[in-house]
Amino acid sequence: MARPDKEAGLPTREQILEFISSSDQPAGKREIARAFGLYGHDKIALKSLLKDMADEGLIDSSPGRAFHAMGGVPKVTVLRVVDVDDSGTAWAVPERWESDAPEPRLRLLEKGRKGALGIGDRVLARTEERGNGHVAHPMKKLAKGADLLLGVLHDEGGRLFLKGVEKRERRDYAVSDAGGAEAGDLVLAERTGRPPRVTARVTERLGDPFAPRSFSLIAIHKHGLPDAFGEAAMAEAERVARLDLGEREDLTHLPIVAIDPVDARDHDDAVWAAPDDDPANEGGWRALVAIADVSFYVRPGSALDKEARRRGNSVYFPDRVVPMLPHALSSDICSLVEGKDRAALACHLQVGKNGTLRSWRFTRAKVRIAANIPYEEAQAAMDAAEGGGGEPPAFDPALVESTLQPLWACWRALYAAREKRAPLDLDLPERRVELDEKGRIMSVAPRERLDAHKLIEDYMIAANVAAAKALEAKKAPVMYRDHEPPSREKLVALKDYLKTFGLEFALGQVVRPETFNRIIEQLGEGAEHRPQVMEQILRTQTQAYYAPDNTGHFGLALGSYAHFTSPIRRYADLLVHRSLASAYKLGDGGLSPGEVEEFARLGEAISALERRAMEAERETIDRYVAAYLAERVGEVVNARITGVQAFGFFATVEGLGGDGLVPVSTLGSEYFRYDDKAQALVGEDSEEVYASGRRLKLRLAEANPVSGSLRFELPDAPGGGGRSGPPARRGARGDRVRRGRPANIRHQGRR
Repeated sequence: MARPDKEAGLPTREQILEFISSSDQPAGKREIARAFGLYGHDKIALKSLLKDMADEGLIDSSPGRAFHAMGGVPKVTVLRVVDVDDSGTAWAVPERWESDAPEPRLRLLEKGRKGALGIGDRVLARTEERGNGHVAHPMKKLAKGADLLLGVLHDEGGRLFLKGVEKRERRDYAVSDAGGAEAGDLVLAERTGRPPRVTARVTERLGDPFAPRSFSLIAIHKHGLPDAFGEAAMAEAERVARLDLGEREDLTHLPIVAIDPVDARDHDDAVWAAPDDDPANEGGWRALVAIADVSFYVRPGSALDKEARRRGNSVYFPDRVVPMLPHALSSDICSLVEGKDRAALACHLQVGKNGTLRSWRFTRAKVRIAANIPYEEAQAAMDAAEGGGGEPPAFDPALVESTLQPLWACWRALYAAREKRAPLDLDLPERRVELDEKGRIMSVAPRERLDAHKLIEDYMIAANVAAAKALEAKKAPVMYRDHEPPSREKLVALKDYLKTFGLEFALGQVVRPETFNRIIEQLGEGAEHRPQVMEQILRTQTQAYYAPDNTGHFGLALGSYAHFTSPIRRYADLLVHRSLASAYKLGDGGLSPGEVEEFARLGEAISALERRAMEAERETIDRYVAAYLAERVGEVVNARITGVQAFGFFATVEGLGGDGLVPVSTLGSEYFRYDDKAQALVGEDSEEVYASGRRLKLRLAEANPVSGSLRFELPDAPGGGGRSGPPARRGARGDRVRRGRPANIRHQGRR
C-alpha cells in the first residue's frame, strides 16, 4: 500500500484500516507509527486518532494491544476450543470477543497428530483469513485454569449435574467425577470429554453456595482474584512494619481526623483545615490532606511490590476485602487510626476564599489521628452544631469546634469552586448490603448521600489535582487518571434517545459536563424518567483509565488529574507517591528507572485490573440482592424498566436494585415492535409501550443467588408462570424458524 512520508501528517482512517488488514504482523500503535513515519507529537495525535476509531466502532484491540478491524479477528489471539468433530478437527472461538458481530468459529490446523487438543483447551494462535472464514495455527498451549467451570451440583434421578454460576451458562453438565462433593455444593470443575458427551470433573469443593461469605468467594474464583499472599510478601510486610519512621515533618500536634464509612476496612486519608493567617490570602484557608505513606514501606521490585502490582487494587465485597497489601500494612501500620503515630505523605494546600487552589507543597510527615469518625456521625455532629441541640457526638466533642467546623467552612469554598467548574452531576446512588455478625443479610438499600461524603470527596479531588500539577512542574512522570469526552457515535445515540422525551440535543456544540447537567435540570426533580435519562447519560460517557499521557478528566472538568489519595488500595496512587518522592527529594521509596520506562504498560495493566475488580464487586452485590429477594419470589413488587431489547425488557426493584428479565414471550400473543431509538417495545394492536424508565408492578418469578439473576413477569400472567408466547413461525417449507429474532418481535430503528 502507498504510505505517506513524514511531512504528510497523520494517515487517514482508511489508510490505517488498510494497513491493519494487510499487515502480516500484529499491528499495534508502535507498528502503525513506524509504518507511517510518525514521531513525537504525531505519535500522541495517532493515539488520540486510534481511540476515536475505537469509539466509532472501526477498530478494536486485543489483550496484547494489537489493533484489528472491529468485528475482525486479531492476527494473534487466545482461542478456546469449543468443539472437536468426528474427524478429530478442533474448532475454537476467541476467548475475548466484544464486537457486536457474531462470534467466529476458527478451524485449528494442528501440526502432527490430530486430536491433541480437546474441549476447554486454550491456545495462543496465529490466525489467517481463508475463504469466507478464518483458520488458526496454534503457537502455544495455555493453562486451562481460566476455563474452569464454577457451579453448583444438583441431583437428578440419582445422578449429579453441574449448573454454572454464569448468567449466560444455560447448559447443565453431567458430572463424571464428583471428587467427594455432594449435591448442593459449590465446586470448581473442568470440562472433559468430547461432544456430544462433554462432562464435568470436580477439581475443588468450595462448600455451601448459600452460606455467608460464599457470594464473594464465587467472584474470587470466577475472576481469578489473588486472595492469598506468598510467604516472601508476608514476611516482608512483618519486617517493614517495624521500620522506624525516620526524619519527618512532625504534624502530631494538629487535630487531624479521618472521616470514612462506618464499615471501612482501612483508613488511608485524613484531613484538617484552619483559617489562613497569610495577609495575601485574606478570607482563605490552610488545609491538609494526609495520606498513608505506603511508598515508604513498599519499595520498587520488592516482594510486596510484585504482589501489589499483580493485584492492581483492593477488591471490596460486603463481607470481606481482597487487599492489595497484606493486613500487616493495609489495616495496621499504614492505616491512619486514632491515637497512633503513622507515616504520611502530607499535601499542604492554600485555598482561596473563592475555593481555588493557590499553592501546594508535599512533605513526608508523622501524624497522629485525633479520631476516626463515620460519615453519619460527622454529619450529625455538624447538623447539631449548626442547628443547635442534638445528642453529643460519640467522639471528643471538642473536635467539632477545633476541626469539623473549619473543615466544613473551607469545604464550602471548595464546593463553590466545584459548582463554578460544573463537573458532571449524576445522582445515581450506590447500593449498600448490611450484614449481621454471622454474615447474614439484614438489608439492601441505597447509600445515603451526605454533605460529609461530598466534603471528603472535594478534599481528595483537590489533593489529586495538586499532585498532578506538582509533578508537571518538575516534568516528572505522572500516572494520570484520564477520562475522555464521549465519542460522536455515542452522542448521536443519546440525541436519538432524548428526542423520544421531547428533549433537543445539538450535535454541533462543544460538549462539556455542564451540557449534560442542563439536560437533567430540564427534566426537573420529580420527572418520572429522570433516573433513566441519567443512566443513559452515564452510558454515553467513556471509561476512565490510567496512562502517562494527559487527556484531562472530562467528568470532573479538570485539565490535570491523578490519583494520589488511596495508595493502600490502588497501585496507581502508589506510583504517584513514588514519583513525588523522587521529584521533590523526599527520601527513599521513589520511582525506579525501570518503572519510568514502563509507565504506559503499567497504566494499561492496572486499568484492566480495575475493570476486573469493578465487575467482581458488581456481580457480588447482584448475588446478595438476589439472595435477599429469594424469600419474596411470587410477590408483586414495584419495579422500573432499566433497559429494552428485542427479546424482552430488563427491570429493577425500586429501592433495591438487581436487574431481571421479562421475556417478550411472556407478554402475551400480541406482536411487539422493537424501536431501538426509543428503546421501547410497542404492541402492534394495543400500542402498549414498554420503554426504559417506565415504572410498573411486576411479579418476581425467580431469584437465583448463585448467578445473581432475577426473572420477572407481568402480574396478570396466567398461573403465575407467564405465557409461553405464540408458536414459532414456520418458514416457506414449514420448518420452524430457530434463528433470528423472537417470533413475536418486529424490529424498527437504525440498521
